Amino acid sequence: MNDDIKSIVIVGGGTAGWLSAGIIAAYLQKHHSKKINITLLESSDIPTVGVGEGTWPTMRRTLKDMGIRETEFIKKCNVSFKQGAKFAKWVTGENDDYYYHPLELPTGMFENNLATSWLNINNAQPPFAQYVSAQQSICESGLAPKQITTPEFSAIANYAYHLDAGLFATFLKNHCIDNLNVKHIVGTVAGVNNCTNGDIKSVSLNNKIEIAGDLFIDCSGFKSLLLGENLGVGFKSCKDVLFADSALAIHMPYKGDEPICSHTLSTAQTSGWIWDIGLQTRRGVGHVYASNYISDDEAKQQLFDYLNINQAQQSKYKVKKLTFEPGHREKFWHKNCVAIGLSAGFLEPLEASALLLVEISAKFVAEQFPYNECLMAITAERFNRTFSYRWARIIDFLKLHYILSKRTDSPFWQAHCCTQTIPQSLKDNLAIWTFHTPSDNHFDHSQEVFPAASYQYVLYGMGFLSSTELHNNPDCYFKKAQALVNNNLRHTEQLLKKLPTNNALLEQIKQFGMQQI
Repeated sequence: MNDDIKSIVIVGGGTAGWLSAGIIAAYLQKHHSKKINITLLESSDIPTVGVGEGTWPTMRRTLKDMGIRETEFIKKCNVSFKQGAKFAKWVTGENDDYYYHPLELPTGMFENNLATSWLNINNAQPPFAQYVSAQQSICESGLAPKQITTPEFSAIANYAYHLDAGLFATFLKNHCIDNLNVKHIVGTVAGVNNCTNGDIKSVSLNNKIEIAGDLFIDCSGFKSLLLGENLGVGFKSCKDVLFADSALAIHMPYKGDEPICSHTLSTAQTSGWIWDIGLQTRRGVGHVYASNYISDDEAKQQLFDYLNINQAQQSKYKVKKLTFEPGHREKFWHKNCVAIGLSAGFLEPLEASALLLVEISAKFVAEQFPYNECLMAITAERFNRTFSYRWARIIDFLKLHYILSKRTDSPFWQAHCCTQTIPQSLKDNLAIWTFHTPSDNHFDHSQEVFPAASYQYVLYGMGFLSSTELHNNPDCYFKKAQALVNNNLRHTEQLLKKLPTNNALLEQIKQFGMQQI
């Protein structure tokens, strides 16, 4: 057929471009009988943003499917292990105020919902995450999620990664070129050429070369060169819901033998929050804030205060400024162009959703690849419906962290709790969760970006109390629940004894590597 899709052109490199190229190329080589040519075009004079250094456990499967050795990835991308996020000063702002969102499901999540049991002993309980999982204790002890004898990509405790985004993009580029037959062209786009039906025909470079394709993937960053500028797809801001629009990032060297955190640390500030991510050789730290509530200078000073950098030392540190409009495109796939990464949208990296969205977007394209032009419109409509829903749910989940806060010490926190800034879908769920603990059947899709377990961790970590009066659970429920809790306690004790520290495991991997599955 003359309308078969034979070529894909990805405009833009960085993590989004090369991760998309790798995911799609690896899948199509394995599952598609005909060869699909994939070309990635990137400019040599546009630096990558590189602030999203946190991933989800899905990245393990993604890398494995691409044929990447976990040992090499860890060695070459300054990788450390991530087992969840610790949120400090989000509820009261006091020094002892923190809770965890681990990456493991609560113990017995699908057998006995322990949230009900925890709520019934609310006056004497350990923190919810500690009650239902071993992972909070593992993280607080600075331990790794596996041992050196655990095979690559396998886990004792569920884990993701912290990584250097710049090194990761280069690592992916080399793998895609050397192993997945992705063609790489360096050049700056000077123009986009459309067909009479509005589809993109080709892109012209500043050296007069023209690159034609059947399907174009826009990974051009905030500029959204293809989908936004050329095809005119509008942008849907959510700044009325999520106020953060700026970030300051800094690289911090370790002082001596500092422990490498096995979790992301997010510490609330007067008008935003500070992320703190431990890599092998440094920490990546940044202040995400709302410019309507705090000046850049004040935000920078809060960052320096957090890092205990006095005024005399501040000039020694390079601070990178990033501004963004929170939100996403009105649609993500139009004509023969799909946007992935920053070209599709951006939200504050509170739950590290940026790279996840790249992963699941590229996998959608690969797994539902439009074999010909007739399927393009059908696939595009399904993609838009799916990802409009996913972006809306991510916005809801990020907003949840703010509206449950009891902080009233600044206009930023007060405004976040105003009813008119809360999406109706989130209000509806909160009304339900006043009488029911979050369950997967409270959501529209069987596979949610943030499942019920994530909502439980945040709700009960921040002190939200569901009524237990309507839960007339029989005694056998509480006996089973107590048995699960006791098992979790024993399991936690065992892991605390046998797991190495994050530092020790990373050093062993550098020396010996891990065994392949």
